[in-house]
Amino acid sequence: MAKPADTRTAGRKPVAKATRSAAETEKIRAALAARRDELRAEYDQTLSEITELQRDRLTDSAGDDQADTGTKTLEREQEISLANSILERITQVERALERLDEGGYGWCERCGNPIPVERLAAFPSATLCVTCKQLEERR
Repeated sequence: MAKPADTRTAGRKPVAKATRSAAETEKIRAALAARRDELRAEYDQTLSEITELQRDRLTDSAGDDQADTGTKTLEREQEISLANSILERITQVERALERLDEGGYGWCERCGNPIPVERLAAFPSATLCVTCKQLEERR
């Protein structure tokens, strides 16, 4: 009795993963680590600003009407959303560093094809090739 074909891998050509030189890997690692450090500094600065603004809002809220309170709430939510966005980018860069250590950096997590160098240059923490990313965005 024949086994049914796996529909996820059917039609895919196996791609042999090329190995990077140690120098190339270290160059990528240094760039990713530098980006992670930049993002962490930005995140810390953002949290510091949020804390300072919260403190100012507590001392300057006497006489606020509903519109003022709503505006301050919206601003606070936007600031927290910005901080969460930075934190998500830090997580993406850390995941890219993990993939580099595991040997999967530069390879699409969905189809296994290489991610174009241009895409990695523009978005170093990319985990999907252009085709797979386009398919994901259409859903």
